[in-house]
Amino acid sequence: MFDVYGKVALVTGGASGLGFLYVKELLRNGIKGVTIADTNDVFGERAIEEIKNEYGDEKAIFVNVDVSDKYQLEEAFKSTIQVFENIDIVINNAGILNDANWEKEIQVNLNGTVNGTLLAFDHYIATYKSGAEGAIINISSIGGLDAFATAPIYTASKFGIVGLGQAYGSKLHYERNNIKVVTVCPGFTLASLSDVVNHDSLLGTAYSKIMHKEYDSIPVQSPTFLAKSVISIIQQSEPGSVWVVEGEESPYEVEFPNRLLRKKKKQNL
Repeated sequence: MFDVYGKVALVTGGASGLGFLYVKELLRNGIKGVTIADTNDVFGERAIEEIKNEYGDEKAIFVNVDVSDKYQLEEAFKSTIQVFENIDIVINNAGILNDANWEKEIQVNLNGTVNGTLLAFDHYIATYKSGAEGAIINISSIGGLDAFATAPIYTASKFGIVGLGQAYGSKLHYERNNIKVVTVCPGFTLASLSDVVNHDSLLGTAYSKIMHKEYDSIPVQSPTFLAKSVISIIQQSEPGSVWVVEGEESPYEVEFPNRLLRKKKKQNL
């Protein structure tokens, strides 16, 4: 079991929404310190003030960074080491749903997660973790497992995150430096990306029509439930595992058959 107590974390997109809930859950579980990496100064300052009021002055810092720029993101890692001396956990949470601006969407969702994973895995957690094991949690989506017809490019970015986590979660990588890489695929969550899907964020009218048919039957969960579940997954998951949190049901791990088992059998004609 990976105990978050006394550890140091960095959370991207952590100034508001689900990211800030992950930060608060980490603090509730006794984390030593946390870096909030985000682009919004107003939300970042507000988050730090709230944390100070509840947990004291030494628990959190805010760094304004764009995760799609690896050099900016590295500054957040450097600031974490300067302030807290260690880093044990990275939650790559920053993400957007905006297929209408899919270039930026891929830069934030996929490139940002790759940047955070590479920086953490190959240098910062490997060098500065306080215990025997570190953890990287990459936030994908159920759209990274079952394609969303409404948002094909968003789907592609989230599928990429799943593959990234499985590759880095392999035994070959884990044995290099004892860092487990785990992927979480949340279902629709109030106050998350699913609440801001609109005509302007999709590729056109045809996609908006698909949205109403596709999303109506998908269960919704509370942000608090998801945040608590993510902390539980950090503590209990195995390297390379992929987890679904959906509809306020207990998180479950997804099994992936290898390509031979996936091979489609053709009937003999």
